[in-house]
Amino acid sequence: MKIIKSVDVPSIIHSGDTIAVGGFGAYGCPDELLDAVVQSYKASGSPNGITWVTGIGTGDNTENEIGMNRVSIPGMTGCVIAAHLANCVKLGKAVGRNEIPAYVIPLGVVAHLMRSIAAGEPGVASHVGIHTLADPRNDGCCSNQAARDMGREVVKLIDVAGKECLFYPSFPIQVAFIRATYADEDGNLSFDHEALTGMELEMALAAHNSGGIVIAQVEKIVKRGTLKPKTVRVHRKLVDYVLVAKPEFHHQGYATDVYRPELTGEIQVPTNTLEPLPFDTRKIATRRAAMELKPGMIINLGIGMPSGVGAVANEEGIGDTILSLESGPIGGVPVAGLGFAASVNAECIMSMADTFDFYDGGGLDMTCLGAAEIDKMGNVNVSSFNGRCTGPGGFINISQSTPEVIFLFAFTAGKNDIIAHDGKLEIRQDGKPVKFVKEVGQVTFSAQYAQESGQKVLYITERAVFRLTEKGLELIEIAPGVDLQKNILEKMDFEPIVSPELRLMDERIFREEPMGLGLAD
Repeated sequence: MKIIKSVDVPSIIHSGDTIAVGGFGAYGCPDELLDAVVQSYKASGSPNGITWVTGIGTGDNTENEIGMNRVSIPGMTGCVIAAHLANCVKLGKAVGRNEIPAYVIPLGVVAHLMRSIAAGEPGVASHVGIHTLADPRNDGCCSNQAARDMGREVVKLIDVAGKECLFYPSFPIQVAFIRATYADEDGNLSFDHEALTGMELEMALAAHNSGGIVIAQVEKIVKRGTLKPKTVRVHRKLVDYVLVAKPEFHHQGYATDVYRPELTGEIQVPTNTLEPLPFDTRKIATRRAAMELKPGMIINLGIGMPSGVGAVANEEGIGDTILSLESGPIGGVPVAGLGFAASVNAECIMSMADTFDFYDGGGLDMTCLGAAEIDKMGNVNVSSFNGRCTGPGGFINISQSTPEVIFLFAFTAGKNDIIAHDGKLEIRQDGKPVKFVKEVGQVTFSAQYAQESGQKVLYITERAVFRLTEKGLELIEIAPGVDLQKNILEKMDFEPIVSPELRLMDERIFREEPMGLGLAD
């Protein structure tokens, strides 16, 4: 292992390299390594033509020059292979403008591909992605026309024992950029202050076993022999270079300027000190979703509105359910907003590859996910809209492998003025953009696959609840105080099935005080 400075990084990598980058959303980005590449390219035009491979692209949901936003430079970046680009808005927009070819692959597949590459296996064969954007009969993981023109085949439709599967072929990794907390003098890496386990080990193995190099960004170098063996996740034989980062490049996460030990398991904090969600339309929808929770369930929560289900469960004292995040934490209370992906007081923080083994095999009882577009048949798009490429993240893995799926979202998009009081919902001003469309722009969730798999699917908003049927969406509940025709049917581009047993949503949802769910309900 050799200790380097940021100015040394560009001389280690080469134009045209495929570089795997660790991190997840607001956490774990090797920012100084990425910055070193960018500064070199701006000064000399080299390195260029890099293919960046990542899971959930790192960023703070803005166009700030942090995380994977740094690599949104056509020319320097020749291609992006990722699961999700919503956090790195600038990069997502560049892909949406067709400036950079991008392939979006389900997150669990990315993690398992790293293991396949490391093991010298031909690739990953999986049910994940059938009938969605990943299926070659649809988009074949191509996020834009530039990717189609590039012609790279990142997924194939194959037959395994008479059953359709998707095959995602392996490819070599020349460089891995990963981040850890400490490196000892020999290069062993520990992750003491990191909120997530991530797939840093899998990336390091993939690069090393491809004949490539591994560069680790760390907070500090410590004396050899002082790291406990069980805390060392990446062994020194896998690490070629270590860079001690400047503090401004190495925050625990973009959502906080201070180290939060309750996110790593170092300490436990009383959860009754956690702030409840403000009483707004988001809380209304998450409350309705929380009513579907049952004792003993293990539940996945997606980013955005769904992450608030954990806060509602905590406020309501629903303690006999276990919340799980695709980023690895199991148990505890997930952090909402920008800090999503970490959990306060997690019982366990698994690697992403292990997490998706659990998910893909049917380990979850329920999932709560977001939605941007929904069509008449119940297909959902969260991966490409409004000129931005966001990608599916772990959405496809989770939604295709879980028996009960709940989609949580606002009924319309845009500015609105909606309040709840006295057990009713009052819509003073509605958002204009319609989310219920005739045909989704991209299929991230396949209603056909759900029907074939026998899944139970609900679509929950602040004013209406739908369920998936063989004939498409069926409206089963509406909020007290809303007008069925004016506030619901006229705000949809198609006419849903209206249940003959249409009923009102529970009025407790629309009162500010706790609902009193507990475990009995």
